[in-house]
Amino acid sequence: MMMSLERLLAQDRLKRHKTSKKEITNLLRLIRRDLKDARVKGLSLDRKFATVYNAILQAATVFLYCKRYKPKGAGHHFTVFQAMKEILGKDYYDLADYFDACRAKRNITDYDYAGTISKAEVHEIIREAEKFLDIVLDWLKRHYPKYIDKK
Repeated sequence: MMMSLERLLAQDRLKRHKTSKKEITNLLRLIRRDLKDARVKGLSLDRKFATVYNAILQAATVFLYCKRYKPKGAGHHFTVFQAMKEILGKDYYDLADYFDACRAKRNITDYDYAGTISKAEVHEIIREAEKFLDIVLDWLKRHYPKYIDKK
C-alpha cells in the first residue's frame, strides 16, 4: 500500500524540511560523484553496487526535499522509496520497488555476506541510476527550476 506524505509524517517517518538551491546542488554532486566512483577499476562488485545505490537514494531524496520533507528514523531508506511513489505517481511504482529491492540487496552485501553481487546486477543498477538521474533533473526543471544551476 502506498502512503501519502502526510500519513508518513503522522507516523513520524518524515519531518518537515526547508531545502535550498545549495542543498539540492550538493545532493546532485553526491549523485554524480557516486556514479563516477562506481566505475573505478578494482572496486569490488559489492562496493560498486552499494555506491550506485547511494546515488539512487540521494536522487530519490531530492523529491522529498523539494516537497519540504526529510526522512526520519529507522527504515528511512524504505520511507524515501515509498514517498517517491507518492510524489511521482503510478508510472514509477515499479522503479521504486526495484530500488527498494536494491536496498535489501545492499543491506545483505553491507552487513551479511561479501561477494553476493554479480556484474550483471552492477551494470543494471548503473543503467537504472543514470536514467533515474535524468528523471530527477527533468522533474526539477519542470517543478522546481529555482533549485537548478543555469550552467
